[in-house]
Amino acid sequence: MSSRMFGLLSAILLAVAPLSPALADDRDPTAEELGKIEAALRAEGFTAWEEIELDDGVWEVDDAVSGDGLKYDVVLDQSFAVIAREEDGRDLSRKAP
Repeated sequence: MSSRMFGLLSAILLAVAPLSPALADDRDPTAEELGKIEAALRAEGFTAWEEIELDDGVWEVDDAVSGDGLKYDVVLDQSFAVIAREEDGRDLSRKAP
């Protein structure tokens, strides 16, 4: 590989590298966010849940247990409204507004 090509590739990698953390927005909720998420889940009839994380701009809740004992993966928007739920073995179905 020529030194010119190597220099060009190095410049591209250095320019793109800082962008990767910005694209990965996965994180746990803050204490305030957790309180709002838990309140929204309880209002929807869920009694327990596992991991909660922000992923691709929405809150994902794993294994939320509904009042009838079924487990769901639940998606909440940034305003903490439930926008989708997926029962084990089923596709996401959007909740009617």
